[in-house]
Amino acid sequence: MKNNQNRLLSNGLFYIVVFLLLLWGINWALGGSNNGGGSENISYSQFVKDLRQGKVKNFSVQPANGVYTVTGSYKNAQTTKNQSNNSFDFFSNNSSRKVSNFSTTMLQNDSTVSNVQNLAQKSNARMTTQGESQSGNWISTIVMLVPTVLFIVMLWMMMNQSGAGRGGSGGIMNFGRSHVKPEDPSKNKVRFSDVAGEEEEKQELVEVLEFLKDPSKYTKLGARIPSGVLLEGPPGTGKTLLARAVAGEANVPFYSISGSDFVEMFVGVGASRVRDLFNNAKKNAPSIIFIDEIDAIGRRRGNGTGGGNDEREQTLNQLLVEMDGFEGDEGVIVIAATNRSDVLDPALLRPGRFDRKVLVGRPDVRGREAILKVHAKNKPLAPDVDLKEIARQTPGFVGADLANVLNEAALVAARRNGTEITASDIDEAEDRVIAGPAKKDRLIAEPERRRVAFHEAGHSICGLVLSDSRTVRKVTIVPRGRAGGYNIMLPKDDQFILTKKQLFEQIVGLMGGRAGEEATIGDKSTGASNDFEQATAIAHSMVVNYGMTDSLGMVELEKEGETNPYGFKPYSEATSAKIDEAVKKILDEAHAKALEIVKENKEKHRIIAEALLKYETLDEKQIMSLYKTGKMPEKYESEYPSESKASTYEEAKAAAEKREVEKAEKKDSDQALADQEKDALETPSEKNHEVEEHNAENPEKNQNTDSTKTDSPAEDDEHKDN
Repeated sequence: MKNNQNRLLSNGLFYIVVFLLLLWGINWALGGSNNGGGSENISYSQFVKDLRQGKVKNFSVQPANGVYTVTGSYKNAQTTKNQSNNSFDFFSNNSSRKVSNFSTTMLQNDSTVSNVQNLAQKSNARMTTQGESQSGNWISTIVMLVPTVLFIVMLWMMMNQSGAGRGGSGGIMNFGRSHVKPEDPSKNKVRFSDVAGEEEEKQELVEVLEFLKDPSKYTKLGARIPSGVLLEGPPGTGKTLLARAVAGEANVPFYSISGSDFVEMFVGVGASRVRDLFNNAKKNAPSIIFIDEIDAIGRRRGNGTGGGNDEREQTLNQLLVEMDGFEGDEGVIVIAATNRSDVLDPALLRPGRFDRKVLVGRPDVRGREAILKVHAKNKPLAPDVDLKEIARQTPGFVGADLANVLNEAALVAARRNGTEITASDIDEAEDRVIAGPAKKDRLIAEPERRRVAFHEAGHSICGLVLSDSRTVRKVTIVPRGRAGGYNIMLPKDDQFILTKKQLFEQIVGLMGGRAGEEATIGDKSTGASNDFEQATAIAHSMVVNYGMTDSLGMVELEKEGETNPYGFKPYSEATSAKIDEAVKKILDEAHAKALEIVKENKEKHRIIAEALLKYETLDEKQIMSLYKTGKMPEKYESEYPSESKASTYEEAKAAAEKREVEKAEKKDSDQALADQEKDALETPSEKNHEVEEHNAENPEKNQNTDSTKTDSPAEDDEHKDN
């Protein structure tokens, strides 16, 4: 009911109707009395005519607004039509009626007055005069001003209602306010114990919280509270999660806002919202402000086309002043998160504004294991699941990726009606996250299938021969996503620094697919396009970022991860030609090396390809066995049921229905067994008592028993609803 009332009040049509009703009421109160009660507004000529005919009984003359107002009464009631001259009288009709009073106006000149006096004497009509009235001016003024004031009030109420729908107490006139309220601690259940794999990062934030709780511990040593903490790192590493944990652990007001919330179409709104946000935080100090994606307003100044009056730059300037201005904001700590710290303004990064810069990077193998343990708390895992092995198989995965892997594994297990998440489910989930779901029902021609097998076997051979840095984890020819097959080659250990040899071996492994096709089939195909894309990116980085070529030397020609705007290149055309030549040279050398490896291991390449055609998917142990012995392991079982047996929706639905039937049958059998055990344990006296209760001679007991049985399900339902 309350929602319906709010919806009615926020409707603009409602205010329009209210305005028209009020306008009509004012018109009726001020001017309707002249037309009601048997009164008629007539013309001066009609008044003179009635006066000559002796219809007028008496009348009075009163000057007002430069004319004479004449009001009087007839000797006998006159029949007239109800025609209103008032433009606001929407509810008047044209029916005939009897009137006994009249009103009119006449000019203020002597001839007119004398003429009326003479006619009044001849017709024996009593004429009276009155002094000038000031009420007419007030009435006309009110009639003009009241509708205008009402319209302004209604318009203001409509704007206020429309602005309140944006999540704040303010309306359209309060767009400069931030509308950010301190977060309710009871709604946030995230704590530092829920953040795994980021122990150093948590320690930096724990010190900030301890400073807020017990500042004397630090102030007696001359330390001051940090003004800001900048969390930077790749997407999905847990920057926002850390901030939520800070909000959960802190017993101080916590203001959370996004960088894009400061951006508005009105000029100066961003700066105004920054001021309002910090003012609210100062009033409740000590407090914490969290700005997510601060790069939306904190980009380097001078790069835009708007000049010094750019709205974004005004917002940034106000943020700089608030964080470390003339007054200083003791007790207000700003925590910001971004994955583009390289584009932030240098003034924003200096000490005094962001005193601490915490890099929330990709977790190592121990961090990934800890993250997996956190996300696996509420998931039933089978005994064959080894989280440490999963962490070892997922280098480069961030926290969001690992959470997605376990979630996909749970979905895969539910699809096969499993009660636990097995190792094969997690393996399938990893493939889903990397390449997408398997397309087992796709019809593939045998020549194309054979080409894909030799292509993937070429990748595997190159990875097995050049195994110093990378290990072949899995290879399959089952289509996934846009790929007809894929090969997973992961580093043996976490690598934070890559050498020239390791990068070159990665390119050779990528070129192994095309080399495998050329060495066996002889023709080239489009299946290696993604391999060339990755290989070109690595070779280009080796040339322009890492200085690993002799022709160009140790020069950083481009910043890693950045693209030049408007196609601008910070080097000459001659240098660009040298870059293209150096990249092509690296790719050609890698392709020649891959072709050499495939030709030298032609027989092993054929064995792996034929095994792929037979089994479709091979894991690390099977590939190593084929590479060393040429045979599959003795104990081989299909460890990828989701790839080998892709059930349709109908099959999955039938399996689910069968499962429900089995559950019902099991429940019935368990209930029957329990009843038998109960009967066996009952004594003869208890049985006789039960027979008496169900006997027809005891209707009261039967009635009570039936009512109890009838009421119990209702009670259960009520408990369920609650």
